[in-house]
Amino acid sequence: MDRRRPRALAVARAPPGPPAGGRAGQAGAGRGLVGREERNGCGRAACRGTAGAGGASSGSSRGPPPRRRHCPRRRAAARQGRGRRPLLLGTYTSAEGGGKGIGLAEYEPGTGRITGHGLLAEVDDPSYLAVHPDGRTLYAVGEREAGSVTAVRLSDHRVLGSRSTGGAAPCHLSVHPGGRWLFSANYGSGSVAVHPIDASGALGERTHLVTHSTPPPGPGQQGPHAHQVVTAPDGGHVLAVDLGTDTVYTYRLDEDAGTLTEVARAQTRPGAGPRHLTFHPGGRHAYLANELDDTVAICGYDPGTGRLTVGEAQSTGAGPSTNYPAQLLVTADGAYAFLANRGHDSLARYAVEAQGARLRLLGTVPVGGDFPRHIAFSPDGGLLFAANQRSGTVTVFRVGADEGELRPVGEPFASPVAVCALPL
Repeated sequence: MDRRRPRALAVARAPPGPPAGGRAGQAGAGRGLVGREERNGCGRAACRGTAGAGGASSGSSRGPPPRRRHCPRRRAAARQGRGRRPLLLGTYTSAEGGGKGIGLAEYEPGTGRITGHGLLAEVDDPSYLAVHPDGRTLYAVGEREAGSVTAVRLSDHRVLGSRSTGGAAPCHLSVHPGGRWLFSANYGSGSVAVHPIDASGALGERTHLVTHSTPPPGPGQQGPHAHQVVTAPDGGHVLAVDLGTDTVYTYRLDEDAGTLTEVARAQTRPGAGPRHLTFHPGGRHAYLANELDDTVAICGYDPGTGRLTVGEAQSTGAGPSTNYPAQLLVTADGAYAFLANRGHDSLARYAVEAQGARLRLLGTVPVGGDFPRHIAFSPDGGLLFAANQRSGTVTVFRVGADEGELRPVGEPFASPVAVCALPL
């Protein structure tokens, strides 16, 4: 729940204004880390061995073998592998106490400690962020009445341009695994937009806009509210989750034209308010966080047809508390799932069983902040980052490999109106 729905738990905000995107010229924390090239080895002779007189294989008793010389480039690469990594931060610039754009900090993979306060780019209301599969370009929504999406080159922080989404208040975006198309979900107008991505990472003019005109809105809703758009593991289907119509729409993507054709739809129970869908790595099951009725649903998925089947609702672990589940993550091995609970302010832990067909609630862990809107794994899956909107903090947890434990690490990191935390 957030500013897009006029309810008591929404953050107080100024009226939305026109979209804008700009360049942040100042250096920020970790700037040298974003987009840098990592070298993991060296071909210099000094690094390849200790060939020569007196080697260990000579059998000579003239003394110990000569000390191996260590390549400075290899030492630098080792330090880099252990060093800080970039953390990109989304916010609402128009909210009281909000940030100035896309934030940039650093984190230590070994400890989870976050440091630095920088600015990657000045973008209005960049509430959700996604990185291109090649790692060179960042995309951000501009969650304004006249919605937009912006591309930022990570190596030098250059804004490559912004494009209209053709709708209001885009709150989610994702890049097709092929890297040629960007999808965005317009919450305010209940539509999904498609933009082409060129070789530089810049966005072209919108190629398609699909509005969720049917079925009618669910209980208490005035219209459709597209909340997420994501590509299925099969790569050929794109699924859009709509909170307003209690529906998940499946589209087939024309990868040449950049257009979407609806092939299936799945409805939740009335008033569930589906918000976020996450696939199991096996590709046959997915998990749906229902914001309004505080449940999680296990879904079956047919990669051949793109048809999603919504199963029975399950507990979020929040008990009788007022709670609005936000986002789900599944570990890369498919063994565990985690859910961000806003209101209960916790992370629910699930064991994934029966090859993805069953979730078993293991318990909840306090998130250490207020209203966790977004969670994300570090690239190696060893850390989980939670962006806590109301407390304006990012908290970090070590993910246990054996039992899926979540152990808090580091200290909560202050980030204004933190609604997205994306570790690279």
